[in-house]
Amino acid sequence: MTFASPYLLALLLVVPAAAFAWWWLDRRRARYAVAFTNLDLLASVAGPRRSWRTLVPLALFLLALGTAAAAVARPQASLSETADRATVVLLVDVSGSMRASDVKPTRLLAAANAMSIFASKLPKQVRVGLISFSSGPDELVPPTTDRSLLQEGIDLLQPEGGTAIGDALGAAVQVVKAAVGPGAKRNKEGKIPGAIVLLSDGAQTRGTLTPLQGADLARRAGIRVFTVALGTNHGTLGPGVLSGGPYGGLFGGSGSFVVRPDPVTLAAIARDTDGETFRAKSAEKVASIYKGLGTSIARRTVHREITSWFAGAAALLLLGSLGAARAAGGRLP
Repeated sequence: MTFASPYLLALLLVVPAAAFAWWWLDRRRARYAVAFTNLDLLASVAGPRRSWRTLVPLALFLLALGTAAAAVARPQASLSETADRATVVLLVDVSGSMRASDVKPTRLLAAANAMSIFASKLPKQVRVGLISFSSGPDELVPPTTDRSLLQEGIDLLQPEGGTAIGDALGAAVQVVKAAVGPGAKRNKEGKIPGAIVLLSDGAQTRGTLTPLQGADLARRAGIRVFTVALGTNHGTLGPGVLSGGPYGGLFGGSGSFVVRPDPVTLAAIARDTDGETFRAKSAEKVASIYKGLGTSIARRTVHREITSWFAGAAALLLLGSLGAARAAGGRLP
């Protein structure tokens, strides 16, 4: 928390001054009571020993003074809010290697479940689109606030073909730019209120653009890319799974073959666009990653004056002091 007029915090000195004034007046009352020689009259003036309940009104009154003094200094706070025109594009690899079951039940099904969790955690006003890619990108769901429509697109995902990460990033950049609009303001880091969440489980095998060329398009557009490398280094596919696909029958023999993610390339994409990169080797981990992104990715930090909060709190504390004094059967010190 900061203050627009910090020099006015000197007004907080009124709090100890008020406390001292109360203490001094209370001592004067005690001395006045001792001046009586009639013990019965002294008892009626001095009354019973002071209870802690009689100090509650004073404490609330001093808190009200302190809060009001702080309000005069115009306090400011950093608050998190949903960015205007916030748009997120889920970019998911559906190459044949997503059939691997090292992430249960399969890599693709674990990713689909994680994306559903992600959508449920986002603020309702955030638009979410879905692009799948294998040998090329395919926009399944344009950016929308309709979560049921997004879920329909997630349910349609099927593994096939190769991996064209660069081309997919290029397509996602165009979708985000169109959804946010040309008039979108950039923040102090030069970013627009749009982001891409890229999940892939392998290295690029297809496409015109390289992954870093796609990342460069996102960087120049002011779009952060968050990457998730899904799968373990020992994920395998059985013989013939990708026959007719991008590997052309290279793995059409009788044995199985290993399909590894490419976390190094994905980390470079995230780094180039000021995003974040993650590694997910289990269904629980990928779900946790998307859950965390869902609660933070479309939000921005703003600095706002909260003088009214302090003024309201001071008023409530003063009313509480008056109420406590009345309940204690006394008066405000």
